[in-house]
Amino acid sequence: MKKSSGAILCLTTLAISGLLASCFFSDANHGSSRADAAPLALPATHILEESVQPVLAVPNLDPNKIELGKKLFHDGRLSHDNTIACATCHSLDKGGTDQAVHSTGIGGAQGGINSPTVLNSGANFVQFWNGRAATLEDQVNGPTHNPKEMGSDWPEIIGKLSKDEQYPAQFAKLYSDGVQPANVRDAIATFERSLSTPNSRFDKYLAGDENILTTQEKHGYRLFKEYGCVSCHQGSNVGGNMYQQFGVMANYFKDRRTPETDDDQGRFSVTKREQDRHVFRVPTLRNVALTGPYFHDGTATTLPQAVEVMAKYQLGRPLAPGELVDIVMFLQTLTGDQKGKS
Repeated sequence: MKKSSGAILCLTTLAISGLLASCFFSDANHGSSRADAAPLALPATHILEESVQPVLAVPNLDPNKIELGKKLFHDGRLSHDNTIACATCHSLDKGGTDQAVHSTGIGGAQGGINSPTVLNSGANFVQFWNGRAATLEDQVNGPTHNPKEMGSDWPEIIGKLSKDEQYPAQFAKLYSDGVQPANVRDAIATFERSLSTPNSRFDKYLAGDENILTTQEKHGYRLFKEYGCVSCHQGSNVGGNMYQQFGVMANYFKDRRTPETDDDQGRFSVTKREQDRHVFRVPTLRNVALTGPYFHDGTATTLPQAVEVMAKYQLGRPLAPGELVDIVMFLQTLTGDQKGKS
């Protein structure tokens, strides 16, 4: 099911009216393919009024495709020299990232951008920091073909997989045309859609367990809402559903004091429109305690540092030490179950 940015804007505005004046959404004709999914049962009616919602239930996915996709996700043969798998930069043991500032590709090549988490990526409205892929299927083409990542191409990949003892039969059971690029993309994307992380302590709180959070964690959530963090980080994924400029209240890139790179340009690299310079897809905050270093450039090494940067450049306000601690404590409650771990 495709959702246009207009639909996202409407739903988000209804949820947090008054907070979205500075937010940037996708082009009106740009949508993302999303599998149908339903929210978890919500016994407390007040949950519907919350800006943050529980993790969406995993859609009805073919378990055989999930298993095939998981195998492909961990297979280094998708790279030119057989050393880099999807899981290399998106380790399920590291919060769906590699916990590095920049990822390392074939031949030790260094990428220029921080790897976003693959966990809950099925809930993102677009993929990549700059939103250049509309779907998880489209996203697969990026790293497999990037010379600084996996450095391969589809003829090479299909040639390797077709010679494997097991892949041809596995593909034949699921796809009438066997081992083909579209089917590789479909299987990997299906596995990635299965990587939702429900049952965080915060989700249990939303479901009615008032005692599962500490007083500090609840206070952190209240500050998170009152100070406007939810203007960008809301919904079931606590982000991932809109674009936003990095540096709304101050010039982050000037203050960073390092030369700007192509990866710093954000959405501008895709649209070539000046108003999209430094505009990025808002990252999810699900499992954020596991996914540092933070931001597209990996400059924030700790979660408290990341929150301070956001307060200054996105909200235009300093945080008292106690407020910073409480907000971080709230964010740590967003870590959920990770069933896809290898």
